[in-house]
Amino acid sequence: MPDELLWWWESLVTVSLFNLVAWWHASLQLRKRQQYLPIHVLKTRRWQLWLSLAYVIGCGYRSFFPVFDVPRLCLVDSTLSSAFIGRSVATLAEICFAAQWALLAKEVAVNTRSSALGFIARLILPMILVAELCSWYSVLTQSNIGHVFEESVWAVSAAALSLTLLGTNNQQHMSINRWCLIAACAGLMYATYMAAIDVPMYWSRWLVDESLGRSYMGLEQGLWDASHRWQVSMHWSDWQSEIVWMSVYFSVGVWFSISFVHMPHQTSVPRLTLRIT
Repeated sequence: MPDELLWWWESLVTVSLFNLVAWWHASLQLRKRQQYLPIHVLKTRRWQLWLSLAYVIGCGYRSFFPVFDVPRLCLVDSTLSSAFIGRSVATLAEICFAAQWALLAKEVAVNTRSSALGFIARLILPMILVAELCSWYSVLTQSNIGHVFEESVWAVSAAALSLTLLGTNNQQHMSINRWCLIAACAGLMYATYMAAIDVPMYWSRWLVDESLGRSYMGLEQGLWDASHRWQVSMHWSDWQSEIVWMSVYFSVGVWFSISFVHMPHQTSVPRLTLRIT
């Protein structure tokens, strides 16, 4: 394995172990704070904690067993490196991460009486479920057009949540405003990256495949292929396009997931409640 590829892989593994420690620290901090939190806030923070754990473990798994889904490339020659298992783990982790977004949006919507943010809170999970279906389509058929739609949905979801969070600024306690501002700015940076880099990358891959007249797999054939075929690649060039997003996703993305547990709470909550259905 080339030194630069080995260094990258070892970095992913090291960060994933650090993330487990960070999550454990968050759980201890929540235990110390629980007696000072209102019941409804404590319930939400516990949900954030366990949803975050799923995301930490999911990203950690994918750090130990990196997979480039569509071409079925991996670093570890094992069934655990199959695109089917990797995508299944990713789906569960990403749905949990999206649920954290929805909980955040719901809590801020209740605090600020924002109907727009309440609407976004109800919309996030259905949108991410659609994104996951698009991702599975690409993984099974090996057509990158599914990834184009998947990443577009993630970008729109992040942008919508971030902009509505910004719209509630100055309506809460200063510490919450600061936290929401940071989250909103990070979300807009993420959406910009997806729109400017990720979506065009998958779009260009799809155009190349179309120009070459590539034939795609059916769903049944793709399911078998994703479950039973994987190819070990130690070439830096094969992984170069995946390194940036994997590195940021499995580190900064996880840190934001854990940070939801530490979110400040509103000392007084309006009687109005918004329900996510």
